Amino acid sequence: MEEYLSTIENEEHRKRLRQIFAWITRTFPDLEYKTMWKQPMFLEHKTFIIGFSASKNHFPIYPETKGMEEFSNEIREAGYTQSKNLFRIGWEDTVNFPLLEKIINFNRIDKAECSTFWRK
Repeated sequence: MEEYLSTIENEEHRKRLRQIFAWITRTFPDLEYKTMWKQPMFLEHKTFIIGFSASKNHFPIYPETKGMEEFSNEIREAGYTQSKNLFRIGWEDTVNFPLLEKIINFNRIDKAECSTFWRK
């Protein structure tokens, strides 16, 4: 995790993601952290649950398309911008941890029997 975080130049951005990742590992101790394709992600039984990246103005979160479809309205209500596959939280925005927890739980339950990395 620190190897990925060290690639983020802005110390405040690095600190923010470190806090979010720490929250995920405390809340979901069974999830495994991996950096793949230069992006941090959390897996369960070798299947993708949620991923992140960092850009200049925000950090995108990737819950896969099905996760986006399920929570699109709540993501919009939280004030985050979104596309088909991701939503963006500005570096200065409040992280809606209850929503993030719902998204992660949804993916864990929905993919409990998934034997592939991505949904098919």
